Amino acid sequence: MALYAELHRHLGGSVVPRVLWRYFERHGQDSIAQFAEYGEFEEFYTRPRNTLDEYLELHTLVESVQTVETLPYFIYRLLRGAYVFENLAYLELRYTPYLRTPEHLSQTARIDKMAEIVEVVGKASHLPEYPIVTSQILCMHTRLPYEVNQAIVDLAVQNKQYVCAIDVAGGDRYYHERMAEWVSLYDYGRSQGLNTTGHLYETRDGCHPELLPYLMRIGHGIQIPLLFPELLKEIAQRGQCLEVCPTTYLKTGTLEDIRQLKLVFDRCFAAGVDIAICTDNAGLHNMRLPFEYENLLTYDIINFEQLQTCQNAAFRHAFAWPYNHPPTLLLDKVLKPSQNRVGLTSPAKV
Repeated sequence: MALYAELHRHLGGSVVPRVLWRYFERHGQDSIAQFAEYGEFEEFYTRPRNTLDEYLELHTLVESVQTVETLPYFIYRLLRGAYVFENLAYLELRYTPYLRTPEHLSQTARIDKMAEIVEVVGKASHLPEYPIVTSQILCMHTRLPYEVNQAIVDLAVQNKQYVCAIDVAGGDRYYHERMAEWVSLYDYGRSQGLNTTGHLYETRDGCHPELLPYLMRIGHGIQIPLLFPELLKEIAQRGQCLEVCPTTYLKTGTLEDIRQLKLVFDRCFAAGVDIAICTDNAGLHNMRLPFEYENLLTYDIINFEQLQTCQNAAFRHAFAWPYNHPPTLLLDKVLKPSQNRVGLTSPAKV
């Protein structure tokens, strides 16, 4: 049964290496010509990078092939794996729609094409055989001009049947020089009833307190408990949730050891700040959500009770989860013995 909620997964980074390799084998041999065999490609695709900027360059490899025509192919395989191997009941996919439009078009034409991308992703994400509740988070981007980012926010406003929130991505070290733009766009989005999250306090270069009041959730946010624990009180008062993606910080060189996250969890629990455990880029990491859980338990970063607290927090902070409780509650009701139900606790004798 599907049990878990994933709040921070990028559409570009969600493609597992084997699926991407097979796609390139069929449609883009030039893209993998440098690799003699699949193992070499997987090692290149999933190995740690030295910086967040270097890591983010990998997204361009996938963005270039996620088009109107191919998105259903990638999303079907994404959802199949999420349901069968990760037991996901809920999934928010985030991406920048502009970067899925044809590069040869003018900026105006690419903006016009974004609505088609959102619709294709929305329709492809509803699969009867893999019944996961899904929604989209549209990402503004540091590499895009204000006009495009404004159009992304407007697109989110116009497509609330598919879109649950807005985000900003592209490397948090680049926010400062355009801070007035991000504040303006987030303020506008909130005025239009949009939910908000944002890549913030992920690295030491991304500590921008000016944006915190505009976010309902914080993408990563690990530098707050690590460097600025005095901010945790107001984060708890706002009811903000941190989207913590453990493997990411090792892949980007942000942390040297996963055990450094123990201080993050300990300080957040003590301050009453919720944490949702996420994968971020499951494909780039060759990582599935249950393995993130297992790693945190194995390294004694959290215990089982704290894990369940984080799992419940993920559903509580999910922007588009339509129920008042997580699916585990339904499962408990089905499996718990009842005085009014005979034969459910042991098989009938023949």
